[in-house]
Amino acid sequence: MQSGWRIGSLFGIPLLIDPSWFFILVIVTLSNALRWQYRYPDWGTPVAWGTGFAMAMLLFASVLLHELGHSLVAKVQGIQVQSITLFFFGGIAAIAQEPKTPGKAFQVAIAGPAVSFMLFVILTLLTLILPNNEMPLSILFRDLAAINLVLTLFNMIPGLPLDGGQVLKAIVWKLTGSQIKGIRTAAKVGRFLGLFAIAWGLADVLGVTRNLGLPTAGGLWAALIGWFVVQNASAYDRITELQEAMLKVKAEDAMTRDFRVVDASMSVRKFADDYLITESRAAVYYAASNGRYRGVINTEDLQRIERSEWESKTLLDIVHPLNEVPTVQESTPIVEVIQLLENQSLPRITVLSPAEAVSGVIDRGDIVKAIALKMNLRISDAAIKQIKEEGVYPPGLQLGAIAQAASELR
Repeated sequence: MQSGWRIGSLFGIPLLIDPSWFFILVIVTLSNALRWQYRYPDWGTPVAWGTGFAMAMLLFASVLLHELGHSLVAKVQGIQVQSITLFFFGGIAAIAQEPKTPGKAFQVAIAGPAVSFMLFVILTLLTLILPNNEMPLSILFRDLAAINLVLTLFNMIPGLPLDGGQVLKAIVWKLTGSQIKGIRTAAKVGRFLGLFAIAWGLADVLGVTRNLGLPTAGGLWAALIGWFVVQNASAYDRITELQEAMLKVKAEDAMTRDFRVVDASMSVRKFADDYLITESRAAVYYAASNGRYRGVINTEDLQRIERSEWESKTLLDIVHPLNEVPTVQESTPIVEVIQLLENQSLPRITVLSPAEAVSGVIDRGDIVKAIALKMNLRISDAAIKQIKEEGVYPPGLQLGAIAQAASELR
């Protein structure tokens, strides 16, 4: 889901700004303006602060071009780019799906750092061309070139969620033939490097690095970046673990027998009296006669029938044949069941046996329960009941999107 304020679009890609972006905009402007005002007093206050603001804006322009590099390569491959968002830690391109091959994944991953490195080269050449090395424009280009080099090198650190982690994922995917192994490896490396950055940054704050004669690491800023990397790498790992579990679950593993089979020749009146006005009402009803399932009864259909006709009409008159309603087989992967439920906004779906008889029904609560069981996670009966009643997944658990991504894993 997109978050932030939309400020426009490039190449059909929405551009968003997260509120945290304004904080870093102020920090970059303030730090550079004060530094240049002290170092180059001849500039004067307005020039120093104007150049500081220009640096902040050009920094985010560099980040935007970096993300455009990823996005345009993805678009060339036919992949939809949902948005580019600028936020506290830089930017992120929301790409709708994974590239189909490790080679294409490598191309998308390397495109961003390649753009940053090109900006470094171009800006360095501009500083060499400008005649005065202490003029504001020359200093601006020089520092911006250095920042783009740092962005290139930092993003090439081989751990998710950084671009270097995406490159590592593509390489492992190519070597092993498993996209999941690639993600797992890059996520583990990312988590390790993030923890290392946190430890080094805190050691810097406490003076440990100075006492041991070790290089400084940026203090709290390094620790904050490390925390960001750990959180995102862990999220990659958790989602991949969830997707692996989803790929192992079939419809028969999640289905329940929360349905009733009733006589198709029963009158609508008798059906309403015997089955609907009761505390033990089933989630869904199927009509059968002569040993065969005739279809599903949609209880909302009763409201469209005149009460005077309830005695004369039978369930066979209002039944929806099974070949006209969404169904899945027992062997259908749960990711396909999830996609069917979401794409058609269904409350539940019917599961058929190889003999085309009704084996069970599946709703969102059943799916969450089956996946949790596969992952050895404990979810309370109250939580499952709430999912069943509300017909939606818990906040933060967008199984529809996760299932779509899982179906594309190779």
